[in-house]
Amino acid sequence: MRYAIHFTPTPNDPLTAVAAAWLGRDVYSGESVDPPPATGLGMQEISYHTALPRRYGFHGLVKAPFRLNDDVTEAMLLRELMCFAGLQQPFELPPLEIARIGSVFSLIPSWPCDKLGFLAASVVQAFDRYRAPLSDAEIDRADPDQLSAAQLTNLHRWGNPYVMEDFRFQMPLTGSVSQSDFVRVEHAVRVVFEPHLSRKLTFNNLALFVEDEPGAPFRVHSLHPMGRVSARRVARKEPASDVMQPA
Repeated sequence: MRYAIHFTPTPNDPLTAVAAAWLGRDVYSGESVDPPPATGLGMQEISYHTALPRRYGFHGLVKAPFRLNDDVTEAMLLRELMCFAGLQQPFELPPLEIARIGSVFSLIPSWPCDKLGFLAASVVQAFDRYRAPLSDAEIDRADPDQLSAAQLTNLHRWGNPYVMEDFRFQMPLTGSVSQSDFVRVEHAVRVVFEPHLSRKLTFNNLALFVEDEPGAPFRVHSLHPMGRVSARRVARKEPASDVMQPA
């Protein structure tokens, strides 16, 4: 089993429903979702281009997938994540926009957000003790020969090359798209998502994602609201009604 700490909008957020239709899977329920109409792409094409983000679920990565260290448990991780989230203050993300990073289309903030970078670095550091060391195969999959010196250091120290100064928040919408398909796929992505990007999105939770077995799709295990109310309940050991768990 692997875990990851991400941001994803709440189940009732309009962007969650839009992303579920585009990716073909609801990250909360795990159920298949019918594709959006009139995108200019056929159902099979959408399924092909979204295969990778469909498995990982709609999210913005904060702490990359990891196996638990031998001396910790899921219950320990859950409790610390609940407490940690409760001590963080929600903040507004800059408006999201559609961008192509390399050959992948994603939603990214329109401008840099220092609060987001600081939070991501804090999560990586605070929860590193829960992460089992990378195996040789996992290191090889990160293609270390293509990394900068700083990224290689990050890979061995934090389990992910793209953290700290190399962190860039993105919510992937496609896998790698061939150059010949760039225009058609971008048009479809814009048709589906642009009507929902005029409002700002509040970064107000940390979501624990789980992969139940190798190759299985990731799903939201629990949603941990940010803010002082959550922290007070943890401190008093009250029932964790703030933690949202999918049925």
